[in-house]
Amino acid sequence: MPKAKFAVYAPAEPYFTLVRGALGGLVDGEHFFDILADDVVYEVLYDFPGWPRVVQGRDDLMALFRGYVDNIALQSADKLTVHKADDSRVVVIEYEVHGTILATGAKYDNRFCSIVRIENRKIAHWRDYMDSLAAWNALAARTR
Repeated sequence: MPKAKFAVYAPAEPYFTLVRGALGGLVDGEHFFDILADDVVYEVLYDFPGWPRVVQGRDDLMALFRGYVDNIALQSADKLTVHKADDSRVVVIEYEVHGTILATGAKYDNRFCSIVRIENRKIAHWRDYMDSLAAWNALAARTR
């Protein structure tokens, strides 16, 4: 992880690395949290228990991710496809993540499509779509 201050988020590092790589030179900063605008809007277009539909601000998003890494450890993120639009001010990324639900040891595999709007070389808005049934099934699994 590039910065020790983000070490607590290590279980999500495959995701952070994939996103940072997908956006390349379009944004400034080393780590995922560095490339977010202070007032970023992170919007999820699915209903998932315990996860808000809209998060406003980097600090609130970091707090939300703290809960994520307390429950899920990713081993990899792959199958990346990147689509750039509006002179690269909008980037659509499609990808998959693979990991483990820490409480049960259940396997976690999910697919995402994220629409990212960039302003002033930072992520200003993130709109996320995922396979919420895959997430629910992994989190509801009772076997280890």
